[in-house]
Amino acid sequence: MSDSDGDGVVRASEIGESNAPPVEEKPYKIVFEANKCFGAGKCAEASRNWELDFETGIAKPRSYFIGEDELEENVRAAELCPAKKDRGVIHVVDRRTDEEIAPDPHGDGTLSVDW
Repeated sequence: MSDSDGDGVVRASEIGESNAPPVEEKPYKIVFEANKCFGAGKCAEASRNWELDFETGIAKPRSYFIGEDELEENVRAAELCPAKKDRGVIHVVDRRTDEEIAPDPHGDGTLSVDW
């Protein structure tokens, strides 16, 4: 995936917004690196939004857009994900600010995807 500014940074606002609900309704979104998921299932234990597909061995979110009431459990799922050497493949992003809330391994709110 390339970025539109040519600065090498992938912005969360560039991912999956075409059929998104209004930001006011669902201010957070999930960016999921499914190609790096190895099916540990920690996310499904932590959040009702996540399920593990036993046929593929890959997790998936029931919804990519979440509200305040779903934020804490999805942040927990992102923090527990052991993929990418514990950096995780589940990213919770604030759509209003374009900042990664979890797991935020860089500590600066930039999206930590490896595409």
